[in-house]
Amino acid sequence: MSPPWSQPLDVDRLSRGEAEVGFDVPLAELPRLRSRIAGIGGSVRGTARFGRRSDLAVAELSLGGKATLQCQRCMRPMELALDSASELALIFAEADAAAVPEDLEPVLARDGRISAGELVEEELLLALPIVPLHEEPAECLVPPAAPLLAQEAPEHVTQRPFAGLAELLRHK
Repeated sequence: MSPPWSQPLDVDRLSRGEAEVGFDVPLAELPRLRSRIAGIGGSVRGTARFGRRSDLAVAELSLGGKATLQCQRCMRPMELALDSASELALIFAEADAAAVPEDLEPVLARDGRISAGELVEEELLLALPIVPLHEEPAECLVPPAAPLLAQEAPEHVTQRPFAGLAELLRHK
């Protein structure tokens, strides 16, 4: 049986009933997130409050937690605190996105259904850094490159690979 956060929810029924759905989602189990961010871990917890605004189904999404990402500078794990709140317009077709007010983020709910995991995944695809890095380079524990001293600099040697070719051809 699949976890509750991955179960498709009827958007229209939830928005008419102004339902609130809680979730606890392990980030490594979100397929689109996992395919874009290698080695992701951690989890988020939060709620989605459904309602209606004009003719649109909306969801107020609030989430918090920690993501474990791989720093692209030192290739070591790093933790990133997550705390987000957003208001989403749940649309049933891509063509409906034009009717969404600017203060709402459109999210496609195919066949009028969407899971809490899909809502979290959409939010985190926008919130997580494309290239995760520790905030301070010192956190990476990468030793700085030692400057080359003048005496340690390699001597410049000009190479002439065909210099001896004429001599070899004469001995034939």
